[in-house]
Amino acid sequence: MIELRHVQKLYRQGDTELIACAVDALDIAAGEQVALVGRSGTGKTTLMHIIAGILRADAGSVKIRGVELERLSEGQRDRFRGQHIGMVYQTFNLLQPFTALENVLLAALFGRNDRTAKLRAEALLERVGLQDRMHHRPSQLSVGQVQRVAICRALINDPELVLMDEPLGNQDKATGGQVLDLLLQMAREGNRTVVMVTHDPESASRMQRTIDLQGLRRAS
Repeated sequence: MIELRHVQKLYRQGDTELIACAVDALDIAAGEQVALVGRSGTGKTTLMHIIAGILRADAGSVKIRGVELERLSEGQRDRFRGQHIGMVYQTFNLLQPFTALENVLLAALFGRNDRTAKLRAEALLERVGLQDRMHHRPSQLSVGQVQRVAICRALINDPELVLMDEPLGNQDKATGGQVLDLLLQMAREGNRTVVMVTHDPESASRMQRTIDLQGLRRAS
């Protein structure tokens, strides 16, 4: 599902060139649930955005489902992400003026936007226990409920790959852990690949495999 070789992302700070992310090799098989761990500054979020095609690597090869992302234009990467990748962000990124159902349906515009989208969205929200909250706005939901909406949004296009960036954030670990377990169960049922970046050992322990980003880092 994921194959990275000699990947590097650089940023400039004045006359200085900084390495934001450097990975010699990373392979994740279809259906795996993997935690990428590392302390602050190891490039976890940058790597996640490279895998998603949000950022383009400055060097190396990034293959997702056998597709070389560096060969795609920005528009093509956006379409590829909408069709094949679901994302759960640390801050969830729900749009406040829209209801839970509408937030999930907005994601369908970038993927499987067909006549069944609303039925799929309603079924997902029911699956995570929000059948009575789907017409509520994010401000009317608890943090745990907002996280469940974000999971439904990530799954609405039936992606083969789900990426999570510190999905538990600063919320209550017990509630967040229950929601994460639900997502992993739903992912297993669809044989989806799940990759989570985190600095939290408890979150990482829920995954099948843990990879320390420090061990992947290329020598400068």
